[in-house]
Amino acid sequence: MKQQRYGQAIRLASTLDMPRDIWLKLRQQGIGSSDAAVAVGLSPYKSPLSLWLEKTGRKQPEDLSSKEAVTWGTILEPVLATVYAQRTGRKVRRVNAVLQHPEHPHLLANLDREVVGLPEGPGILEIKTASYHSAPQWEESVPVAYQCQVLHQLAVTGHAWADVAVLIGGQDFRIYRIERDDSKIADLLAREADFWRCVEQDIQPEPDGSADAASALQWLYPQDDGQSVDFTDSQDLNRLFCELLNVRHTLEEIESQEANLRQRLQNALGPASCGLFAGGRIAWKRTKDRQAPDLDRLSAEHPEILQRYVKSIAGTRRFMVYPDRGSA
Repeated sequence: MKQQRYGQAIRLASTLDMPRDIWLKLRQQGIGSSDAAVAVGLSPYKSPLSLWLEKTGRKQPEDLSSKEAVTWGTILEPVLATVYAQRTGRKVRRVNAVLQHPEHPHLLANLDREVVGLPEGPGILEIKTASYHSAPQWEESVPVAYQCQVLHQLAVTGHAWADVAVLIGGQDFRIYRIERDDSKIADLLAREADFWRCVEQDIQPEPDGSADAASALQWLYPQDDGQSVDFTDSQDLNRLFCELLNVRHTLEEIESQEANLRQRLQNALGPASCGLFAGGRIAWKRTKDRQAPDLDRLSAEHPEILQRYVKSIAGTRRFMVYPDRGSA
């Protein structure tokens, strides 16, 4: 059967009325455009380790459809596509398909819209909504994670350009142009290929120090077996342990210095609320009084009531470090 094409890309499947379970199976076959920044370690929200757990079938992807940001993004997408068309005079159309790179089948993409009818050829329209608090991220350009997403889409489709239309804080509508850059695309695809080899060969990526990677490790190893492992003969792991001790020692010194400087400035403020400096300002203000339940008294006087409202909270593994005496 002859494969259907979309530009240089292969139309892998139609997304019209596609059930979620089929959608998830398709996503597991490769790296989608929204996965690109995650796969190469440039996402501020998700780590390569979490993505690897999903792509290898160990963990189901989180269903984000009920989150407010996702809900409003979905509702506003057709509205913003219309606004883009009206303000630019360009024609846009839907591309209801999962697209696949013709030479690298692990590269997949979905497009919000395609821009057509221009002399320079078709382009991609990527639509975003952003909160007021994330506005600084858009001051200079498109955030790096979204740049990865668009470059990935350009790689799959072969298109030469893309526009990113974003609505910030519900009222600031902006359009950013991203031109095809083959050197950046080559670098991105090489790094994505490294990640995909980890998936195909079942090689776990190293944690990246992010909070998401910490959560992934807690999920991957939720229980301890009470056993000890002897790493004393491993040069690499002993080096890591020594580095950890040194970093923790340095951090303690820095925290002590920070506390000393903070207290000296607090002492200089005295009862004043704010202090002004050539390079900025400080504030030392009293928070509002608040009320909190006296659980100790409730437990002593009405233990049966407290017991009725106790809930079980799953434990997590706590990481602790015990240096030998004299260690750095």
